This record gives sequence, structure tokens and C-alpha cells, in this order.
Amino acid sequence: MPYWTHLIRFIAVEDSLVHLGQLVDTTRDIGRDSVDGVEIAAYVIEGTIFDGKVTKEILHVKQAHNLKEANLAIPKAPILFTKPRTALIGPYPAAINVPKCAQDDTSDYEAELCVVIGKSGRDIPEEEALEYVLGYTASNDVSARTLQLITTQWSFSKGLDGSCPIGPVLIASSVINDPQALSIQAIHNGATVQDGHTKDMIFSIKKQISYLSQGTTLEAGTLFLTGTPAGIGHYREPRVVLKDGDEISIQIDQIGTLVNKVRYDTR
Repeated sequence: MPYWTHLIRFIAVEDSLVHLGQLVDTTRDIGRDSVDGVEIAAYVIEGTIFDGKVTKEILHVKQAHNLKEANLAIPKAPILFTKPRTALIGPYPAAINVPKCAQDDTSDYEAELCVVIGKSGRDIPEEEALEYVLGYTASNDVSARTLQLITTQWSFSKGLDGSCPIGPVLIASSVINDPQALSIQAIHNGATVQDGHTKDMIFSIKKQISYLSQGTTLEAGTLFLTGTPAGIGHYREPRVVLKDGDEISIQIDQIGTLVNKVRYDTR
């Protein structure tokens, strides 16, 4: 297990370089602190996310680098789609990018718990699955609904450049003993639009890891976005859409708040 418990990747005020760090005050919601301009301090981590050791050096953060409502049948197995690395962005001040092909008033949010795999494995038994988890963070599975609904393959509509924020902190699995005991919310321009709980997942984290490792090596560093509760914009009445300048936040127990603005791409 890593020596850190609350890991962030950040640019330091002191040297303008990128560092890994352990939060000094683990009780703070650094997603909101970043937006509100509250100073964030971190102990420097030497090494990688897999073997890093926490030092006594302190630096300061300059820049933090569902089925029922859709009237769908419950699936017999977890639904899998992949996202390219180019979809990933960090928390505020990073902005969710909506390219011109998705600027049709159907860009949508999905609050999700994100799991980071810590060691490679294949054919992982369900009872051992959580032993392969490095940590947990928040994520937003931003989706271009028009592009999604015209095909059965979802990777394109959910993998546009700059469309998948994660963060703001990676919480070690030693801190979150039960990933099925977390409340999860999406907040759009100050209004709560999703209010769910991981205990209501159709497939638990253990089951997802075990199922998706069948005959397939899950490599260390793999990210899992694990499903979203009711309340996505596409099925609300009236619909809620991510528009240029909007703020969308994902808040999860023991992790904090992932905050992002929305930016329409003008290219």
C-alpha cells in the first residue's frame, strides 16, 4: 500500500513545477478551496503514485492540474466503453471542452465514483477485487447525447477531447474501506441535479473489477468510471444542458468536490 492517503498532482507556488503531494489538512474539500481561493498545502511525495513516500517538505498549490429513469432493462453484465487519454482533464481551473460537433444543447453530466487500479491482475476473484484498488476519486462522464444515441458504440460520444474531468484528490483505498457507502451528487450552477448513493449501484465495485478482468489484464493505472445515479440532464423535465460558462460539480463523501466550468470550443 502507498504511504500517502490523500494524493494530489499540482503546480507549486514556490517553484512553478509539477509535484505529487499529500494534503496537509485532509479534512478540507480542496475542490471548493481551489475555486474559493483558499490556500492549499501539501507534503511533497517522492516517487510515483504506486511507490511514492511522503516527505516533510511542504509546498502550496498554484494550479490543481442511469437505467430506471431511461426506462431501460437492467443489464445482465456491466456495460463497457473506453475513453481515450485525450478526454481526461483535471479539476478547476481546467474547463470541460464542448467541441462544435456537440454544441447542440445535448451535452450532459454524469456524476461517478472513479476507481484507480493499483496493481495489474487478470481473472480477479470478486472477494479479492478491492485489493487491486489504489484509490478513489470523483469523475464526470460528460456525454454528447445526440452522438451517443445514434449508435450502440458509446466511446466516441463519451470520449471527446477534454470531456472527462477527474479529481480533485485521490483517496487511498486504506481510507475508504467500503466504496459502496458513499453519497454522490452533481451540482449544476448551484442546483443539485443528482443525489444518489453508491450502495444503489447495479453492479458493485468488486463485481465490476472481477467481471472486466475475465481473460483480460487490468493494468496498474487503469481508471474505472463506475456508473451514475438518477438525475442526468437528458431525462430531466425540463432538460438540463451543459452550456458555455456553466459550472458543474461532482461531490462524493470522503473525497470532496470536483469543480469544472464548461467551455464551448470555438475552433
